[in-house]
Amino acid sequence: MIHTMTVQHLNFRSAVFTTSASKVTECPADIGSEVAFAGRSNAGKSSAINALTRNPSLARTSKTPGRTQLLNFFDLNIEQCRLVDLPGYGYAKVPIAMQLNWRKHLNQYLEVRQSLSGLVLVMDIRHPLKDFDLMIINWCIASDLPLHLLLTKADKLKKNGVFKAKMDVLKGLPEHPEGLISMQSFSASKGDGIADLERQLVLWMKPAAIPEEPIKEADEAVTDDANECIANESSSTKE
Repeated sequence: MIHTMTVQHLNFRSAVFTTSASKVTECPADIGSEVAFAGRSNAGKSSAINALTRNPSLARTSKTPGRTQLLNFFDLNIEQCRLVDLPGYGYAKVPIAMQLNWRKHLNQYLEVRQSLSGLVLVMDIRHPLKDFDLMIINWCIASDLPLHLLLTKADKLKKNGVFKAKMDVLKGLPEHPEGLISMQSFSASKGDGIADLERQLVLWMKPAAIPEEPIKEADEAVTDDANECIANESSSTKE
């Protein structure tokens, strides 16, 4: 019988910080499965991770974008499954030398990390497909790495605006193999899109963690206990 892992097995609320790395050689053992979150500074990356894990203080948010300077690793409840918060990039007030250093280590991480199962590229839905975003997208296409575009701050637009923004992103994507790139809208402050993000991450991670017993597919709805964290997240300092 084929086993199916769902969010009931891979519990993102279990995420705990384990270590930070300034370069690839300081990263945890390159085994298992990890999903990395990348994005321009101020795109809402930390807020998205906090909403996903229902923990408003897991990934650091700050009034000063560009404060995430290290690769931060978070272990999940299934052994050797991890989330990775990559350094933000592109904030003008960060010294150029520091930006270049971040980019160097980001490139090294993407090039050599064998346990990287997929990458979530966080983009502000109002300002997508900037130079950094396109660099990441093209790298994923060239490397055949699954990519999920997370269009954050969707609550800032009306429904028609969200639809138009998604269509514009689709039109602006470089040519790529079918199924390599997925996309969704997301709102950390309202909790919209958390269930969709969970399912995408489970899809990427399940080959590395097969449960002992099969269970039914996860419900569409986000669990109720997310509400308290969402309320806390919306009142905390945004990234």
